[in-house]
Amino acid sequence: MSGDAQPSPAARPAPVICLAGPTGSGKTAAALLLARELNGEVINADSRQVYADFPLITAQPSPEERAACPHHLYGFLPATHKVSAGQWAAQAAARARELLARGRTPLLVGGTGLYFQTLLRGIADIPALDPTVSARLEARLKAEGAPALHAELRKADPAYAARIHPNDRQRIVRALEVLEGTGRPFTWWHENAMSAPLCRGPLLVLNADLAWLEPRLARRLDLMLAAGALDEARRARALCDDPAAP
Repeated sequence: MSGDAQPSPAARPAPVICLAGPTGSGKTAAALLLARELNGEVINADSRQVYADFPLITAQPSPEERAACPHHLYGFLPATHKVSAGQWAAQAAARARELLARGRTPLLVGGTGLYFQTLLRGIADIPALDPTVSARLEARLKAEGAPALHAELRKADPAYAARIHPNDRQRIVRALEVLEGTGRPFTWWHENAMSAPLCRGPLLVLNADLAWLEPRLARRLDLMLAAGALDEARRARALCDDPAAP
């Protein structure tokens, strides 16, 4: 094989367009406009809109919006199923390649920054860890509080601790879990063991100040309640009352 051989198309990052922004910033309307202009289809990039039991509460695209262009990876998981950013990225990239093969433009739309980061930059290739470590840390979190564990993390991995809030419970537990389970801090994994990006392309971010967002969000909540959001929550809880469910 020649030393100048190029990687196969499947091995190269898939070209996509990513659209991010806070809740209520107008991502759905912008996505539909882009889809119409660019012969595109929408792929979900929101970590809560993957769940089937919460179409109203997570503001998944309406039937009218889905009719305007095809939408993918919305409402396809039960509430009991936890999906990692890496698992989502693999599915999103596979779906993007399917669309490209049909001559369509993949539009990744959502508000989960970690999803976009994993897709476009790769993710630390951390091995599977003993779940008892996480359970033990969660018990300590409940007993001692997040700031105490953050102080512990600050001694072991000051670079990562400086990037997260002392009350960011999920990231603190994850960082300590990785440290205990692998013997290496999160920062080492991010600097030395990153996977290759699965996709490439622009990340467009819709910015909106709080004064503009607040009335839109209040109106959205009113519409959700009127459409039956409380009944949706009750039905979901009847199916899964595990407080540890995602």
